[in-house]
Amino acid sequence: MRIAIVEDEALAANYLKKLLLTQDILPVAVGDIVMLSSIKEATTFFFQHNVDLVFMDIHLGDGKSLEIFDKIAVKSPVVFITAYENYAIEAFKQFAIGYILKPFNKVALDDVLLKYITITKHLQEDQLSFPKRTTEPDPTKLKDRFLIHDGHRLKSIETNEIAYLFASGKHLFLHTFADERYIYDDTIKDIIAKLDAKTFFKINRSFIVNIQSIKEVIRHNSQKIELVLNVQSEDQQNIFVSKAHIANLKDWLS
Repeated sequence: MRIAIVEDEALAANYLKKLLLTQDILPVAVGDIVMLSSIKEATTFFFQHNVDLVFMDIHLGDGKSLEIFDKIAVKSPVVFITAYENYAIEAFKQFAIGYILKPFNKVALDDVLLKYITITKHLQEDQLSFPKRTTEPDPTKLKDRFLIHDGHRLKSIETNEIAYLFASGKHLFLHTFADERYIYDDTIKDIIAKLDAKTFFKINRSFIVNIQSIKEVIRHNSQKIELVLNVQSEDQQNIFVSKAHIANLKDWLS
């Protein structure tokens, strides 16, 4: 398994590395361990790579490692290491599975490794308990147009005319690039399967956007991303991406 150690003190980093290589709970080889010593270095690494587990000192030479989580989404479970107990609550707001106070020993490390095994086992069991679902919609079932009831008239809206869709109350609205809004008899959950996944993305439980409608992406922090659209009604509130969809949104945009 791959492990990243984010620590600017060489003695502490090498001590932890030695403990990881000599423990018998998880299979760890020398080549499995990545050593990182700064916020800048860690941010660059985690932007491009994932590991199975991260050990991270809170105080680094260029600031607090918690700043990393404001820059990018670290997808790996984290064990924080520090001599300062007062950062525990702030640390556990991230994907932290453990918190080790310096100076630590083999017993403390073994405890968090056993906890890691327990957590990953439960996650794997949860995933197996749900039926597998395909994320890509069937191309043969994608809609090219939608039939709209506009008063006493029927109107056909081409899919590429739709800037975004949103649910409000019991209604689903289609908003076009021509700044027209229509009610459509469907739900967010069902309609997303009828749209091309390369063009449309469900950013939260009530909003689907066309990639052509995105004017700007604003990252307030790693867990709060706002979209500004080039077509937006006066009564439309700020549009935020749900935390669960942030990583997938970045993949979709790229």
